[in-house]
Amino acid sequence: MTYSNPLYDDVTYLKGVGPKRAKQLKAYGIDTIYELINNIPRKYLDRTNIKKISNTKIGEQAVIIGKVVSKNIKMIGKRRLFQVTISDGTGELQCIWFNGLSWIMEKFKIDDEIAVYGKLEFYNGLKITHPDFDILSQSENHNTGQIISQYSSTSELKSKGLDSRGFRKLIKNIILNDKYIIDDFLPSDLLSQEKLISLDQALNQIHFPKTNDDIKNALYRLKFNEHFFIQLLMALKRNNQKNNIGHSYQKRGQYLKNIYESLNFQLTNAQIRVLREIRADLKSKEVMNRLIQGDVGSGKTIVAVLTAAIVMSEEKQVALMAPTEILAEQHYESIKEYCEKVHITCGLITSNIPQKEKNIILNELKSGEIQFIIGTHSLIQEPVKFNDLGLIIIDEQHRFGVEHRKLLIEKGNSPQVLSMTATPIPRTLSITIHGDMDISIIDELPKNRLPIKTSLIYPDKIESTYEFMKQEMISGRQCFVVYPLIDESEKLDLEAAKSGYEKLKLIFNDFKVGYINGKMNKDEIDSQMIKMNNGEINCLVATTVIEVGINIPNATVIMVENAERFGMTQLHQLRGRIGRGSKQSYCFFIQRKKTPNADKRLKIMTSTLDGFIISDEDLKMRGPGDFFGTKQHGFIKSKVVDFSNDGPIIRRARQQAFEMVIKDPKLNLNKNKKIKQVFKRKYHHMLEFIKIG
Repeated sequence: MTYSNPLYDDVTYLKGVGPKRAKQLKAYGIDTIYELINNIPRKYLDRTNIKKISNTKIGEQAVIIGKVVSKNIKMIGKRRLFQVTISDGTGELQCIWFNGLSWIMEKFKIDDEIAVYGKLEFYNGLKITHPDFDILSQSENHNTGQIISQYSSTSELKSKGLDSRGFRKLIKNIILNDKYIIDDFLPSDLLSQEKLISLDQALNQIHFPKTNDDIKNALYRLKFNEHFFIQLLMALKRNNQKNNIGHSYQKRGQYLKNIYESLNFQLTNAQIRVLREIRADLKSKEVMNRLIQGDVGSGKTIVAVLTAAIVMSEEKQVALMAPTEILAEQHYESIKEYCEKVHITCGLITSNIPQKEKNIILNELKSGEIQFIIGTHSLIQEPVKFNDLGLIIIDEQHRFGVEHRKLLIEKGNSPQVLSMTATPIPRTLSITIHGDMDISIIDELPKNRLPIKTSLIYPDKIESTYEFMKQEMISGRQCFVVYPLIDESEKLDLEAAKSGYEKLKLIFNDFKVGYINGKMNKDEIDSQMIKMNNGEINCLVATTVIEVGINIPNATVIMVENAERFGMTQLHQLRGRIGRGSKQSYCFFIQRKKTPNADKRLKIMTSTLDGFIISDEDLKMRGPGDFFGTKQHGFIKSKVVDFSNDGPIIRRARQQAFEMVIKDPKLNLNKNKKIKQVFKRKYHHMLEFIKIG
């Protein structure tokens, strides 16, 4: 495949397009002929299910072929309808259209042979309302007996003739023209191993299938393409990392021994298992690039601290980067407590630290006096220099872009990288987003943690929930109440956080009620969070600004208003704001609007605390576009991939991609050159991170 292939020409040059239509297509996101042929149908109309009227069933979709025996106009109240009755010799069927009579009345003549398609109903006889139709006696260019591709469009495009019929016509102009070379980039041996049809066959069948098997085989091939290139990206990234030679840490060191002996709790089996995986990485000369996945409260931080202890024992420095100042400050307080016991020096850098104090920290960091630095994006700023950076810990790593991580890594000499996330990710999505990393899972909570009791509450029971919260606050505990909106909205029937705050101040008039939302300035938010942390606020009313990075061990209740408006992963994160101490905690999901989808989601949330089960279900119901982090990765843009169902394809594509990179790291073999060209065009924005020549 070469760049001179006219398939990659501007769409303007395709027969049937021209400048005006090209402008419309480009506004829709189709710039080239190649992009047009890869505009995959959103669904299909199966017109192959042709039935006799006598064999039809009420409620089924069917194609009926018959002759027009009568046509007339009727009035139902103030509405006019046009009715055509057809017969196929086994029975009669009424076809009904409301309004739009001027054009439809002229379409049909008595004795015309027509095919109608739609859902069969029964009311004073069999009927189909607003059926699609073909007049078979007038044209050979009809859709009856075929599977018809349907494309997404806009009202503007449709008005210009770019409805599904218009898209099919343009795409046929590509497929029937021999100058547009649909050259397969996958090697023949790979196609044979995976039993894949050729690319030109796949594109032909996805647009103009003759059978449902055609769609199935074409879709499999196109899905494989997308997953293969994503996994190839992961394989090349990992290969680049494995070529980086880092420091080998053969000994555990005295810091690890001292911190471990100072703990007033036992590590879980899961934490010990993950530490062993990290130890194996650190012993190797290859640079570690590991992600720890663990539910809220599973003990990721102490694993990170013990990892840091190994590195600092060999006079290296450690940096922990957190996405928010609140989270960085909380990490600093908890990590400093561990480190002071064994005489490790800690520092904190955030944007709100006074410059005079910051200059002292920068000097101590450069000299090596500070061994463990915690901070936000401030760590990647140019003035921050290390004496010898040996380990980078990135918390909630999906909140940082590739460039942020790269800038911090470049401040050391091939430092080890340990990332953490409290958001459980379905395996199929995890090996896509984090496929270049080794993954460790902490799937066990500390033994002193009591499971959070979760209840679904309807509005008629909310008063008793408020009474329960009062009792918790009287006992010295704290509460969160979370709302999905900031301001009142007439469009959405939701209680907003502002009005909720005013109402709860009256309900909890004997207690101190605080309030934060994401639009408040940082100082206001910090002030409220400090008061909550110090126990000066009994109940904090908030929007989802508290979703990540709030650690209040004394908080035992969270109430989530309009819980039906949240995704399950978000609800799980919010629930994780409590249950962080030794006291029993309670989560109340308030459902104010019942829908089948909301009922299903909230039933799952009340039946399990397992974040991995929840994330799997969330992915199935919402898709990857709305799942955290996928949009900012910039490579999940396909219309065909489906992470909740593509597991087998992902695993096959991953195996082929990784085997290819092991055998040919630069993709320079003749059989892989076409793949390399497509890859470089597809991921041109990633090439500075992936050196393949």
